[in-house]
Amino acid sequence: MRHLAWVHAFAVATAMNREPDATPPEDWEDLLGWWDGQRLAAREALSRPPETPARSPFPGFEITVGDWARRMAHEAAVHRLDAESALDPVPATRLSPAFTLDGIDEYATFLVPRRSPRYPVATTVHLTAAGRTWALRLTPGEHARAGEPGVPDVELSGDPDDVYRALWGRPNSATVVGDPALLAPLAAP
Repeated sequence: MRHLAWVHAFAVATAMNREPDATPPEDWEDLLGWWDGQRLAAREALSRPPETPARSPFPGFEITVGDWARRMAHEAAVHRLDAESALDPVPATRLSPAFTLDGIDEYATFLVPRRSPRYPVATTVHLTAAGRTWALRLTPGEHARAGEPGVPDVELSGDPDDVYRALWGRPNSATVVGDPALLAPLAAP
């Protein structure tokens, strides 16, 4: 809950072009009220036109309010899965193919290219779901970029929900063809 509240506060600040400075309260009761305020502020900040420039946490990469709205939708979905995993029995929640395909696309085309390069070996990765493939080229010392079609060094494939969960390190039934260690640099933060 603290993490999600902090992420909402961070998104609000950056979407409004302000320096993030929020620290969630320690006390549970205070945290719930603070989170509710951040949720409402996020709703207001993200209701601005999607093409509106926003403060970027990624040096050298621009970001818009629309990018933040997309990021927040996937952030909330992943943490929903986390919360549900604490229930007994765990619900058999499956996120929609349209939503999870968008999440795979966001991960492959937005998040991974903006992260600090930390790739030990040059690798071509394919992410495949519902007939779509995202090819990524990971090169030591460089930001990830779109890869070439063809035979990858490693492929993560399956139902869109499973590939989405695999990218975020959540329980899944995705399939890995090739050395799974080559996917380690893509692990969610």
